[in-house]
Amino acid sequence: MDLPVRPGDALSQPTRARVFALLGDLHRPAPTEELAAELKLHPNGVRLHLERLLEEGLVERRRERQARGRPRDSWAISPDAQPGGDPPTSYASLSRWLVQALVTSGARPEDMEETGRLIGRGMASDHPGDRDEQMLFDTLASLGFQPERETANPDDDGADPENTTYRLRNCPYRQAVHERQALVCALHRGLTNGLVAAMDEHSEVVAFEPKDPDLAGCLVCVHGPAARRDPDDAQPQEGRTASA
Repeated sequence: MDLPVRPGDALSQPTRARVFALLGDLHRPAPTEELAAELKLHPNGVRLHLERLLEEGLVERRRERQARGRPRDSWAISPDAQPGGDPPTSYASLSRWLVQALVTSGARPEDMEETGRLIGRGMASDHPGDRDEQMLFDTLASLGFQPERETANPDDDGADPENTTYRLRNCPYRQAVHERQALVCALHRGLTNGLVAAMDEHSEVVAFEPKDPDLAGCLVCVHGPAARRDPDDAQPQEGRTASA
């Protein structure tokens, strides 16, 4: 996502902004040591920056179990993150994807969706061996959609326990949507389908309902194993919590 900077903002510190940007580029949680290695910085310094980002509600801290030793800290973009005090935007990523789609497809919605599928599959390859529902939630959060889970209640008549609906509380591409909503939403729909398909061949997006980009609230419903949430997954610790 793009990083708007204002005087006194947590992201006005260049190293802190680099840490936050790297987490956004990874589209997944990462331990302190990995972030430090990628940025060629000392883990203690990176940890201090992450603590400040946690205080500002920009990231979440999670505890990851390990085969040996104590659990370690892992960090992810918060689904409530508002860099610069505003809902996130991702114009840079969108522009790159649109150029790719326009070159290969001539800007027809059906071709935009197919290009989105390829992008989504490529994003899934960034998570080797990680194909659970939390991965999908984290990817949506890192892209700036501010997802909120609406998991089906098994006690409700007609509810399917293998369905998870995500309400996307922010449209990071809202400016582009105003220009060509059919194209942008088709790209996003394809991206989501490609990501889910790469996660699990028996899972699929069964509903994709766009809304007014300024009001947000788009609904994405996923069915199958990729929609099942493992209750033993690492949960946010301290700061803001993920919606559930």
